[in-house]
Amino acid sequence: MKIKMRRLLLNYKLMIISSIIILGMIGLALFASFLAPNDPNFVDIAQKLQGPSSQFPLGTDHLGRCILSRLIFGTQTSLGTAILVMGFMMFISIPLGIFAGFIGGKVDYLFMRICDILMAFPSFLLSLALVGILGPGLFNLILAMVLVQWVYYARVIRGMVLGVKEQNFIVAAKVCGTPKFIIILKHILPAIISQVVVLVFMDIGGVILAISSLSFLGLGIQPPEAEWGMMINDSKPFFRNYPSLMLYPGIMIFIVVIAFNLFGEALKDALDIKRAGGGIG
Repeated sequence: MKIKMRRLLLNYKLMIISSIIILGMIGLALFASFLAPNDPNFVDIAQKLQGPSSQFPLGTDHLGRCILSRLIFGTQTSLGTAILVMGFMMFISIPLGIFAGFIGGKVDYLFMRICDILMAFPSFLLSLALVGILGPGLFNLILAMVLVQWVYYARVIRGMVLGVKEQNFIVAAKVCGTPKFIIILKHILPAIISQVVVLVFMDIGGVILAISSLSFLGLGIQPPEAEWGMMINDSKPFFRNYPSLMLYPGIMIFIVVIAFNLFGEALKDALDIKRAGGGIG
C-alpha cells in the first residue's frame, strides 16, 4: 500500500507539473499575437545580434528580428503542426487498426504485410526522402510524416484490439448477434481509447522533434515563418559568438518534449494503478 501511495503521489506531481507546462505552451500558441512584444518577421538589420533590452527581452537574431517573439510564434508553429500531424495519423490509424484487429483473417494478414514492408525502413529517413521528393513546406511536411508514420500507430492499435476482442463482454455481444459496427463503436473503441490517448501524449514529443529536425535540415517549414528547428539552423554560423541564438529554441524543444513524455508516462502509470487495484486501496 505504501508503494502504491508513493507511486500515486509521484504520478500526481509529475502530471501536475507537466500539465502546467503543456497548458502554458498551448496558451503561448493560442495568444501568440497578444504575448509577442514585436513582429516576429520584421527585419531590421540595424538591430541585428543585439543583446537583451526592454524592446527585445532576449535580444535579436542575425536579421534584427526579436528572438522572444519568434520563440512565442515558434510555439504556435511547432506545437500546432505536431497536433495536426498526430491528428491526421490517428484519423487513419484508429479505423484501420481496429478493423484489421477485429475482422482478422486475410484482412489482418494483408494489413500486417503492408505494415512489415513500410516498417522495414527507418521512419525518419523515409520521411526525409519523401519530403525531399515532394519539396519543402508545411503541407508536404505533414503529408510525408502522416504517410510514413501512420502504420506504426495502426499496428499498435491493432494489438490493443486483439487484447480486448476475446473478452467476455465482446464475446457476449457477438453471441447476441450485435452488428460488428455497433460492437466496434460501443465496446471496442471505449475499451482502447484510454490507451490511445496515452500513446498520443507519449509520442507527440517525438513528432515535435521530427518536425524540428526536418526544418533544421531546410526541408520543413520555410522562412519567414518562425519555427524552433529552423531557428537553430539559422543560428549555426553565429554559434561561437552568440550561442544563445541556438540555446533558446533548443530549450523550448527540450521543455515541450519532456513535458509531453512526463505527462504520458504519468497518465500511463495512473491507468495501470487503476486497473491493478483501483488506486491506493
